[in-house]
Order: sequence, then structure tokens, then C-alpha cells
Amino acid sequence: MMKMTDPMELSEHERAWENLAVTYMTLQRAREMELGKIGLTMPQAGVLYFLKTTKEPLTPRKLARRMNRQPNAVSTLLIRMEAQGLVKRTQDLQLKNWVRVSLTKKGEEAFNRQMGKKTARSVTSCLSKKEIDTLNAICEKLRAKGAELVRQMQPTPYAEPLE
Repeated sequence: MMKMTDPMELSEHERAWENLAVTYMTLQRAREMELGKIGLTMPQAGVLYFLKTTKEPLTPRKLARRMNRQPNAVSTLLIRMEAQGLVKRTQDLQLKNWVRVSLTKKGEEAFNRQMGKKTARSVTSCLSKKEIDTLNAICEKLRAKGAELVRQMQPTPYAEPLE
């Protein structure tokens, strides 16, 4: 049986990690519940968001990179979303072996519905402007460090910078 670590034995970095992880899990659960009411999952909402907000056409691989997910997991997700009528995968006219992903009308409607659900996403409304700026700076720093760790542990498909 695994012994639980006494919180007093944790370093300040470990306590910060645990605090960040528990906060993320709590907020993620709130967003999952919110999205579930409109029939979407977190990964589906992520796909809809990136397809709607990215200016360049996205391939499944580029989408996976933006979502920090494995390409095969995103491809499987896209197949399901295409069957639901949310996205369309089409062959690139210039690069025949590339597939481009786009939103369908139903996908646009789902995107608008999920963007209308702001309760979980507005959790930072309890923070001051200064706290939000600090939080954003900390998140950028941690995201960069996390991306560096991912590239060290698994260089492909993350050889290019994560966004």
C-alpha cells in the first residue's frame, strides 16, 4: 500500500504543483459539466475553438500541436466529430496527402453555444487586474517550461514550439 505523503514533507515547489494541479482539475470539472449541458466535451470544445480562431487552415497535426495532444488522438476525435457533423475533413488541393479541417454550419453553431457558456470561464472575475496580469505571466512561464519538458521527453511531434 502506498503511503500518503505528509503535506509538511513537501517542498514549496511540490506544494505549488499540487495546488496548481488540484485547481486545474476543479476548474476542468466545472467546464466539463458546463459543456456537457450542450453536448460537448472539453476536447471537442478545444477543436471548435482552434478551428474558429486560427487564421491559417489547420491540418490534424497542426491542430494536435495547438491542443498539446497526440496526433492519433486528435485524428480519432476528428473522425467522431465529422460523424456528428461538427467538422469536415477535406484533402488539400495543392498537397494531396494533406487533410484540412474546417467547421461545418453545425460546428459553428456548437462553437457559438460553447462560447456563450461563460460561468466556468469567468472564474477569474474574482481577481483584480493586477492579479490577472500576474496569473497570465506565471501561466506563460509555466507553459514555456512545460513545453520544454515535453520536447525533452518526447521530441516528436513537438520538435516545433508549442503555442
